[in-house]
Amino acid sequence: MALYHFHVDQVSRSAGKAVVASAAYRAGEKLHDDYYGETFDYTHKGGVIATKIMAPDYMPESFYDRETLWNAVEAVEKHSKAQLAYSFDIALMNELSREENWELAKKFISDNFVSRGMICDVAFHEPEKDGISNPHIHVLCPIRPMNEDGTWGAKQRREYLVNADGNPILDGRGRPLFNAVWTTDWGRPETLEEWRENWAKLVNDTFREKSIDASIDHRSYKEQGLDIIPQIHEGPHVREMEKKGIRTRKGEMNRFIRNMNKGIKALKDKLNTIIEVIAEISKEMRALSMEPKEVSLLECLTKYFDERNAVAERFAYGSQKAKCTNLKKESRLLMVLKENHIRTVDDLKKYAGQKQAELSDIAKSGNAKKNRVKEIKQILQYYAWYKEGKVIQEQIAGQHFKKRKAAMQAQNQEVLHKYYIAKSILTEKKLLGKVDPATLKKEMQALETEANREYERYKELSKDAKQLWDIVSYSQKMLADRKALRREERCL
Repeated sequence: MALYHFHVDQVSRSAGKAVVASAAYRAGEKLHDDYYGETFDYTHKGGVIATKIMAPDYMPESFYDRETLWNAVEAVEKHSKAQLAYSFDIALMNELSREENWELAKKFISDNFVSRGMICDVAFHEPEKDGISNPHIHVLCPIRPMNEDGTWGAKQRREYLVNADGNPILDGRGRPLFNAVWTTDWGRPETLEEWRENWAKLVNDTFREKSIDASIDHRSYKEQGLDIIPQIHEGPHVREMEKKGIRTRKGEMNRFIRNMNKGIKALKDKLNTIIEVIAEISKEMRALSMEPKEVSLLECLTKYFDERNAVAERFAYGSQKAKCTNLKKESRLLMVLKENHIRTVDDLKKYAGQKQAELSDIAKSGNAKKNRVKEIKQILQYYAWYKEGKVIQEQIAGQHFKKRKAAMQAQNQEVLHKYYIAKSILTEKKLLGKVDPATLKKEMQALETEANREYERYKELSKDAKQLWDIVSYSQKMLADRKALRREERCL
């Protein structure tokens, strides 16, 4: 089955990421990072099929060397929290050959990214998991644009604010106020939506050209009207652990989500079918001059089981067992009608609609829980960075010799880098000094407990849907038999 996945993220120093390391990992190469003074070696990484740097004609020739390109990006960005690159992760199609996928990817990148002036470092991966190929491409693009003379351009420009008379608006210190405006449209939501749609169109056009019975849809599950819970991003380290048989929290969560989504889709399809059959029953009743609102479903079911018991009477062997089974089913279904005040076909349709709404609520609730768990994990990560770095920072502050201080700072550069990031983010979120890991972990456990309760609720919904299906199918059978009897009477 063709799958759609088109995700974009940012490689930024504020998240503790190094763009040279990202490029090395995606390309499966060994690259030296001048900014951090480290070498990242991913030459033993498997699954890398092809790599290519694609760019406008005016990019300097030296930038076609991966190490030169990304060190230039690190060098031009001076801020400690700088946003360095866009990182695209796009699923390719198992329905296409390796060569077809690679050509398709290059065409899309050329038409949509390079044509907009973006420099693209492309890596084609095709790992296997459980014997299933997972072809996809990674595309790293510097956020800072390049001028046509081969120099780096500005990410933003200032638009100064003016009053009605055209005079600049000043702040309290007499400085002109301005808005920072991006110089490109690469980061706009509408641009991303355009790219997502273009990828789906290109793939679907290719499927049609090759007479492949498949298609993909760029719209979100919500936009497609699907009550499906999105899975959480696992990342390469989690996937590697899972591959080795080490069960992780993210892996467990995604297994739960996959099972829920599979069940939700099946249950939704069943409820849709039930409502369609209810509509058919209404038509059959009108055809038999029976007004649906006036006909009791209880009478329909009772008559259906009376006819089944009459058939069972004709067979001596097993008739008692069959009648006993019929009695149990009839009692159970009549109880459902009674407990839920279902008398007519309209009542049944309303009841089925309620079950659909409950199913949708479970999916929405699952989304909310997933987002909150993700938020808690981020806070705990920043707290851990802050806590570890604070100890080092205090030790450095306690040193009286400058050389010793400088040596400790150089030795703990990465820890301190993460410390300052965490401190800044926790301050922005007004959480500095207020994070209680025990409380947050307790909240995560509570969310997992609620998720398990919802799973039990989903199983009850499945049971209700089965009973609904029995009611409508038995009622439909009874009406079909009555219609057949009418035809026989007309023939006589």
